[in-house]
Amino acid sequence: MKTKTILSILTAAVLALSVTACSTEQGTGQASGETSKETESAGETAPADDSGSAQAAAKVLIMPKLVGIPWFNASDVGAMRAGEEIGIEVVYAGPTQPDAAEQVKMIEDYLNQGIDAICIAANDPTALKPVLNTARDMGILVMDWDTPADIEDVDYSVQSVDPTEYGEALWDYMVKAMGAEEGQYAILTGGLEAAALNMWIDAGREYAKEKYPNLELVTEPIATNEQQQEAYSRTLDLIKTYPDLKAIVAVSTPAPIGAAQAVQEKGLQDQIAVVGGVLPNDANQYLKDGSLDYGVVEANPELLGYATAKIAAMALNGEKIEDGALIEGVGNITVYENGKTIVLGPPLIIDANNVDEYDF
Repeated sequence: MKTKTILSILTAAVLALSVTACSTEQGTGQASGETSKETESAGETAPADDSGSAQAAAKVLIMPKLVGIPWFNASDVGAMRAGEEIGIEVVYAGPTQPDAAEQVKMIEDYLNQGIDAICIAANDPTALKPVLNTARDMGILVMDWDTPADIEDVDYSVQSVDPTEYGEALWDYMVKAMGAEEGQYAILTGGLEAAALNMWIDAGREYAKEKYPNLELVTEPIATNEQQQEAYSRTLDLIKTYPDLKAIVAVSTPAPIGAAQAVQEKGLQDQIAVVGGVLPNDANQYLKDGSLDYGVVEANPELLGYATAKIAAMALNGEKIEDGALIEGVGNITVYENGKTIVLGPPLIIDANNVDEYDF
């Protein structure tokens, strides 16, 4: 009788521990700024491996420079849509400020949780290098998107546009808006360490040395920390400091809108040209009142998020990604000779006449 009692107690204890473990696992919280979508359809089961156990869907972390701004909100939608279509779990998570240290911390957390792929829009390639190399050493697929990391630290780099082509387009349309190939101008950027933004700016400045030698850059690029309000206040400072200012070229989607607000407030639409990367819906009113002259748009951000998730799934599946390949839902891609850099297409130019044609 004593033996039966002891066995009953031990059985109950094992059951209690199992229930506790399951409850703890299910109660794990998500990181700040995270959305997640597991794409197994109702009533479907994951494929079984040789031992008969179910295989979990691949888990792909897509991390923007920051969450909460329109560009990356739209990318989130595209990434989640791709996850649903493909059948992978997409986790879209990032810091609330463009902070590389916070990106590193969040990636470390996900490495501890378990992840199959990391796609990072890098705030600072140098700061991210150690954690990305750790991930690759663990056998995790590492990609960058939107804003590149060091090309040596990634398996693939998904970019909206060719950086040289985009930088040159920014300067060409700034000059077109100015109506002259000479005059003072300023550059607003998102962050001074953001690689993609720096590539665009460097390409434009080099291009201008040859094609527009009479342009005068009044100061080095000004960081606005991806904040529209900061771009607005910095533009007011520029207007006050440089009364002969003729143009502002702004990279990062909040910056041109903030600059246009300041120009609009001062009634300087006919004196200061503003050109930059924007979302058409955000830019609509400013294009139509002339405080913003041209939007030089990288791509539909929803498409960029979609393509990033889809390419990650292809790479995890061992598929070869080649130049000119037609990816369903994305289109034909360009792959550079390095075999890593993937470009989706040329920049889109929007103005007051065609802005209503676009809804993103």
